[in-house]
Parts: sequence; C-alpha cells; structure tokens
Amino acid sequence: MPQPLPTPLLIVLSAPSGAGKTTLCQQLLKQNPGITRAVTCTTRPRRPGEHDGLDYHFLSQEIFQQHVDQGRFLEHAQVFGNGYGTLKSEVLDRLALGSDVLLNIDVQGAETVRHHSFEDPVLSKSLVSIFLTPVSLTELEARLRNRGSESEDVLQHRLSVARKEIAHYIHFDYLLISSTREEDLRRMQSVVDAEKLRSCRVTLPDIL
Repeated sequence: MPQPLPTPLLIVLSAPSGAGKTTLCQQLLKQNPGITRAVTCTTRPRRPGEHDGLDYHFLSQEIFQQHVDQGRFLEHAQVFGNGYGTLKSEVLDRLALGSDVLLNIDVQGAETVRHHSFEDPVLSKSLVSIFLTPVSLTELEARLRNRGSESEDVLQHRLSVARKEIAHYIHFDYLLISSTREEDLRRMQSVVDAEKLRSCRVTLPDIL
C-alpha cells in the first residue's frame, strides 16, 4: 500500500522591503518544483520585465475593490499607496490538490492569514510563517540604496515602516536573520523539510 501523502504546507514569508524575500522565494521555488507560488493581486503599475498573471495579477482600483467587496481575498492591504491582495482561490484550491503553496506577503497580510487560520482547519494545519530580516537597519538601508529604484523620501519612508514591521517578528513561527543568499536558502529549506515531517501533518502508514 502506498504511503499517505503529508498535508501540504502554506508557507508564508514576510520581510521588510529590501530584505531579499523575493529572491529567496525564487530560489526556493527553483529548488522545490513541488511548491507553487500564490500570485498576488496588486494595483501598482507594472514594472519593466513583469508579466501579468506570472509576477502579479495587475488590477485596476475598481476591480480590486470589487474583489474586496465580494470577499474574494484571503488577505489584502494598502502598502505604499497601492492595493495588494491574495485571492482565496489562489491558496485553497492548490492546497486542496495537495500542492505546497508559497505566499510572499507583508506583515499585515501575514497577520490576516494567521487570524483566518484560527477559524479554518485547512489553513491551521498547513500554515508555516517565516520572517526574514537583515541583521540591522543599516544593512537594510544599504540594500535599498543598492536597488537605486526609490527617491530619498520613499527610501526613508520604507525604513520607517521596516522598523515597525520588524517588531512583529515574534508573531511568526520562524525568524531568519539574512546572511548570504546561499545561507538564507539553506535555512529556508531546513524549515520546509522539518515542517513536512511534523507528526500533525503526516499520516502514519497502516503498520500498527
């Protein structure tokens, strides 16, 4: 008799802007073909090289608000003046098929998903939350400046928000202090591997 499959994971990764969570997500997905990424909806303009439905679902303010009003989002928030949200179908449908799901969202979104998990047994059993942060705000500022994509005012605003976000790390299951890309990936992979072996998620084969 084949061994029952483990309960799929909903891996929620959050980090302050510039901490490297998008890169870490890309590396984790490349290393784990069985993990699928939930594509987030946003009202922000598309950046060069981004593709609708692949990087984000790019929506107008009107369509985004319709999704909010109709309760289609698992989580949604306004971040730096733009709407971001994760459709329930992006997560629950994939979990129902037995796929591990990776969700790259901010602290507000992670908090909302956590609250939903208190009432939804599927989310409660699947959810694993991880917070990624550089070792210091000085390091975070250096990373943001290296991107060269924000004005000084925007950069300072991001740093101010980051201070508040980092204080929420205690609400996450795991804290990853960012090092090198290789080390960040190794630690992230260790979390995923360990969580998939938790007794609450694995069905014992019929051997007793």
